Amino acid sequence: MIIDTHMHPTNKPDKAWRHAGDPFTGERTLAMMDGPYTINGTPRRIDYGCIMPPPGNTVWQDGMRTGREGIRDYMSYITELVTAHPDRFVGNFLYNPRFGPENGANELEFHVKEYGYKMMKLHANMHAYRPDRALDWLRPVLRVCDELGVVVLIHTGDGPYSIPTQFYPIIREFPNVNFILAHFGVQTGGVYCFEALYMILDSPNVYGESGWLLQSRIVEFAQQMEKHQLVFGTDSPPNEPGMWARELEVLCGPPPQGMHLSEEDLEGYLGNNMARLLGLEPTPPPRDEAEAKLRLTDTYASSDSTRAARAAARA
Repeated sequence: MIIDTHMHPTNKPDKAWRHAGDPFTGERTLAMMDGPYTINGTPRRIDYGCIMPPPGNTVWQDGMRTGREGIRDYMSYITELVTAHPDRFVGNFLYNPRFGPENGANELEFHVKEYGYKMMKLHANMHAYRPDRALDWLRPVLRVCDELGVVVLIHTGDGPYSIPTQFYPIIREFPNVNFILAHFGVQTGGVYCFEALYMILDSPNVYGESGWLLQSRIVEFAQQMEKHQLVFGTDSPPNEPGMWARELEVLCGPPPQGMHLSEEDLEGYLGNNMARLLGLEPTPPPRDEAEAKLRLTDTYASSDSTRAARAAARA
C-alpha cells in the first residue's frame, strides 16, 4: 500500500497558506489520492492519507471558542472525514498547547478512543512556543501518546521554533514514542536536513518524512539510514503527491541518482514502514500491471454519486 503521512484537507480557506481557489476538501483529497500514479511502470493509488487541519486554522482568532470546545471545533472536519472514510483516512490530531496543555491531552485521548485517531502533529512555529523550553506544555500530551501508542509528526525546517534539534529534549524523555520529522528538516526558513539525519541515526524512535527533502539527499541519506526509518509524506496541499513518489521511485535506478533499491524496500518507503507504525497490515508490491490494476478496482467501483462528486472535484 501507499500511505501519505501528511495531508491537510479543509472545508474552509487556509488562513496561513491562503491557497487560491476553493477549499481543498476531503472529496478533492480523495480524487487526488486515487490518481492513478505510475510507479515502476504500474498504476497505483494512495491507499491511506494521514489527515489534519491546515495548521493556520488551529491558531486562535477572534470568534473562536477556547479550551476543549475550541480544539474540538478546529478538529471537527477531520473527524467528519475519518468517520466517513475510515478505509482511506487516518486521523492526525493537531495539538496547540495555547488551548491548554491538559485540554489538549484530554482531547487527544478522546479523539483516539472515540474516533480512532492514530497520530498527533506538533507545529511549534505556528503555535509560537520554543519546544526545548516548553516541556511542561508538551509532557501532558506526550504521556497520552506514550500510553496509547500515538505516532508524533513534528513540523521541522524553519526557525525560530522548528529546528529539528530543538525537539531532542522531549524525544529523549519519551523513548517509547515514535517521532517523524516532517519535511526532513527542510521548509520555508532553512535546510536542516543533516540535523534531521543525525537525529535519525542516533535515535531508533525517530523517523524521516521524505517530502520537501532534496532528491540527491534522499539518495545519500537512504544509504545510511535503517530501511524502516524513512516514510512517504507530501504535505498536500500545496504539494502534489506524484512528484514526491517519483523522488522515491528513482532510488530503484542505478547510482548516482539511485541506489538499486529493491521494489520491496521501495514499498516500505511508500507505505509499509508507516503501516507498521499505525498498526496496519503491510502489503507486497504488485507483481505486474494486471495485479496493480486489480488493486485499483475498489477505487473506481464507487457509487454513481461518489464518482460524480470526485469528477466534479477533479474539474
